[in-house]
Amino acid sequence: MRNTTKLKHMLLKYTFTLDMDEDDFFKLVLTDKQTNHMQLIEGKSYSEVLSKGYSYFLKELKKEK
Repeated sequence: MRNTTKLKHMLLKYTFTLDMDEDDFFKLVLTDKQTNHMQLIEGKSYSEVLSKGYSYFLKELKKEK
């Protein structure tokens, strides 16, 4: 699945904040739109944090069902 498609799916449930620190590590903060629960995901690349974020998204969807 393309990163754009993953992002589109996650944006239905989460507010998405992406940042990079001085050591070139990406930080992704997912904030649930309904509960305001925040999840921090870190990685070396945009693709890595997006993949981890999507995995977290799918795991949370399974919990809700």
